[in-house]
Amino acid sequence: MPAHTTDPAATTAAHPPLSRHFIGFMALACGISVANIYYAQPLLEQFAQHFHTTVAGVAAVPSATQIGYAAGLMLLGPLGDRHARHRVILIMAGLLVPALIGAALAPSVTVLALASFAIGMLSSIAQQIIPMVAHLAPPQARGKAIGLVMSGLLVGILGGRVLAGGIASLLDWQAVFFFATVVNIGMGLMLWRVLPRLPVDPHAAGQSYAALLGSTLRQFSRYRDLRFAGLTGGLFFASFSVFWVGLTPLLQSPAYGFGPAVVGAFGILGIMGATVAPISGRYSDRPGGPRRVLFVAIAVTLLSWALFAPGTLGLWWLIAGVLVLDAGVQGAQIANQTRIYALDAAARSRINAVYMTLYFIGGSVGSFVASHAWTAGGWPAVTAAGAGFALAALLLHAASGPRQAA
Repeated sequence: MPAHTTDPAATTAAHPPLSRHFIGFMALACGISVANIYYAQPLLEQFAQHFHTTVAGVAAVPSATQIGYAAGLMLLGPLGDRHARHRVILIMAGLLVPALIGAALAPSVTVLALASFAIGMLSSIAQQIIPMVAHLAPPQARGKAIGLVMSGLLVGILGGRVLAGGIASLLDWQAVFFFATVVNIGMGLMLWRVLPRLPVDPHAAGQSYAALLGSTLRQFSRYRDLRFAGLTGGLFFASFSVFWVGLTPLLQSPAYGFGPAVVGAFGILGIMGATVAPISGRYSDRPGGPRRVLFVAIAVTLLSWALFAPGTLGLWWLIAGVLVLDAGVQGAQIANQTRIYALDAAARSRINAVYMTLYFIGGSVGSFVASHAWTAGGWPAVTAAGAGFALAALLLHAASGPRQAA
């Protein structure tokens, strides 16, 4: 396979546009890897029963997974700028297998949380793949390519819940993690076959790991757009996580009395939000597009919480809200990533590491808040928390000013 240059312009000139087959494979890999983070969310009641505790008592499990993902982004993400990216991806894919087996065999909540942290950390493989696609795509089509790959990632986020709920209803929660082990073995084999063997940027390769981490942290102070994108992204994902964690006890409460299969099946509705990704990507490729797309996404997310508010009165409110919420969060993610990937081609992995670390810190905070909000005040408290995060994103977006436009 021909070598790829690290210069985007040269990449575009030397290679034809990315094939849809390759983008499809990368979208599939992102979906499979990120699904690992969300298998636990429909299983909270089963965890609580198995370990003889409450939903709040197992809140550390989904939070640990997302904190692990954030740690993987910060500690492992920059390695894609220093080492051959395909090697980093393949090693992470291989290590996911024992981590998933460890979760399946966990004898306590503590061990399950530790295994979940490792799963989250290694599942950040998706954030090695997305900068690679951004690097290979021509600048004028970068938003579209990112949008297509992000469609796969969103399907994984929501599809993981669907699969986990169905498998847990038929078997048990341990079977979910054994299933994930088999799927991730298949993903690793696929990646070994199709990943391009990209050369390393000589400047980054010459840095020590400590220097690379220091450079990663400096990206936050260096780029104003990155700061606002990371903080708004974290608030969006916090709002998103509040709903999906809070949905589990709501649907399994006396108001509905559903099992984990129905909880997971709600992810099918959310998958429809993936159709927004290519549209958001096309609009984000236009001058000033990311800022406009982000504003629409915030308005849509706030609307979703207005629909969720009467969620104890009927499933239709929840169904409508899911469709709107996932469209809003997906649109915001595409707008933010299109903007940050235009900042510095040589530092895309480090820039992405900063952005996604903030993103998943927001998600872990949202997961933790949702579990405790439900215990403290039921669905009204969950709704207030989710809407509060979305409103904070709106205020931050307004404060960012027109200089944020791409």
